[in-house]
Amino acid sequence: MPNFSMRSMRDYTGEKTFDVEYRLSTRQAGWRWFHSAGRLSRREDGSPVNFVGLFVDIDDEKKLEELLERQKTDLQDALAAAQHANRAKTTFLNNMSHDIRTPMNAIIGFTSLAAAHIDNREQVQDYLGKISTSSNHLLSLINDVLDMSRIESGKVKIEEKETSLPEIMHDLKTIVQADIASKQLEFFIDTADVVNEHVLCDKLRLNQVLLNLLSNAMKFTKPGGIVSVRILQKGVIQDDRADYEFQVKDTGIGMSREFLEHVFEPFERERTSTVSGIQGTGLGMAITKNIVDMMGGSISVASEEGKGTVFTVSLRLRTCSGPVRQEIIPELKGLRALVADDDFNTCSSVTKMLSTIGMRPDWTTSGKEAVLRVKLAGEQNDEYAVYIIDWLMPDMNGIEVVRRIRGMIGEDTPIIILTAYDWADIEEEARKAGVTAFCSKPIFLSELREILEAPFAARESKEETDTGFSFEGKKLLLVEDNELNQEIALEILGHVGFVMDVADNGAAAVEKMRAAAPGQYDLILMDIQMPIMNGYEATRTIRALGTGDSADIPIVAMTADAFDEDRRSALEAGMNGHIAKPIDVPKLMELLRKILE
Repeated sequence: MPNFSMRSMRDYTGEKTFDVEYRLSTRQAGWRWFHSAGRLSRREDGSPVNFVGLFVDIDDEKKLEELLERQKTDLQDALAAAQHANRAKTTFLNNMSHDIRTPMNAIIGFTSLAAAHIDNREQVQDYLGKISTSSNHLLSLINDVLDMSRIESGKVKIEEKETSLPEIMHDLKTIVQADIASKQLEFFIDTADVVNEHVLCDKLRLNQVLLNLLSNAMKFTKPGGIVSVRILQKGVIQDDRADYEFQVKDTGIGMSREFLEHVFEPFERERTSTVSGIQGTGLGMAITKNIVDMMGGSISVASEEGKGTVFTVSLRLRTCSGPVRQEIIPELKGLRALVADDDFNTCSSVTKMLSTIGMRPDWTTSGKEAVLRVKLAGEQNDEYAVYIIDWLMPDMNGIEVVRRIRGMIGEDTPIIILTAYDWADIEEEARKAGVTAFCSKPIFLSELREILEAPFAARESKEETDTGFSFEGKKLLLVEDNELNQEIALEILGHVGFVMDVADNGAAAVEKMRAAAPGQYDLILMDIQMPIMNGYEATRTIRALGTGDSADIPIVAMTADAFDEDRRSALEAGMNGHIAKPIDVPKLMELLRKILE
């Protein structure tokens, strides 16, 4: 029983009472809660008469209160977590909307251009190639969104595959080209000392990093500003690994010194009036840094308000092959070359490459000076053997430079237009002016060698693509409920020689196979998500028919269910293969060839 003072008690008037809760250690039940309360009666002179009180075990009530309090706290925590999850989901979806719209702009833009130039086959093919590149990037982003459970659980892994750095840089340029034009920005993209062009890396992740940095650069740079990308190979190779730097630079609004310390933190955006009207989630740089960290690299930033920003991504990548051929081209050894480009970095890079293959390069950043150099070379009887001219220069555009140079040197000397933009609209005019070839920035040593060796090469350039296998006359049952998908598949497969039959759902496919004579079909392409009977059920039923070729006929899942578990489900149902929608036609043909062979 706790010790208490009589002076702590109060009488009926409220002056003296005793009421307290406390814990006691009991002999049989351990520590328990008790409630004691009482009052003291006094005589008129204040002396005590008696004490009336109670002593109650309230341990069960206390435990119930504690349980209710914990439940209340848990509910509050759950509510806060749910609200946070909803905010995070909204932020993520907004961020993905930004990322998805970039390649989508390219797809829509080049589709419109293809429609406007429908009679120019070569131009349409070029646009379709660019649409394909942007579509593949968009598909990769969508796959990541659909695979969010892996991202949230930390199961995202870097998948290293042999990758072409020229391909990455050209694809990057294609994706951002439409936005660069619409925002009226100047765009430079070049290389420096890249001698190992094929590396092992996660192409998708590297593309995401560079595209995110480029998107930010374009977002925070006003019309007329400059955005540039540069890739450098640094140092010497050690253990088949080389160090690369990817620099993304802009002349945009820049960042304050204080904000630079937080730029890679999630949801951080600089709160200034300059950026208040620019959309963004503050997730981009955090995501970018996480990817770079997973790739074993580092990312740094230098910025100054009002002057622009430079992001530098450093990666050590394993090389897949030896360096690009460094030897001199005998036919060009000692001959002069002229490079004219208003970007100093491009001039420096291309002149180094020309020196590597044995030429004597000169360079200038002025179109007018290029014309004067050609005239002077003729007077000195030491003419240039190759001209590499930028399409867009401030004082004189490349086509006019070519036209003036061609007027002085005749028709035989090659003149190459070098550009970071789409040249389709000016190709005809450029050819008339005397352009021999076009080359897309950034130019790599392997690409420059190929262009310059072409007139002298005696090797056979035709690639052998015929495997000797033909789909002609092969009978295929297409099981697909969507009419548009049916039309696409019939066109693609009919074009290569398949004889086609169609079933609108799994049940119809089962009935066709039940009635089919042996050899009526060579293969079944089976959709999965269909009404009446899905693809898995249809495949199991066909395998169990016991008629004709039902047990052995190859069945391939052709479905939007594209994850590893979907592939396993297809095989477990008795299928022979799996191809994901949207269809990659070369992959589909290769799979069908392997199965039918």
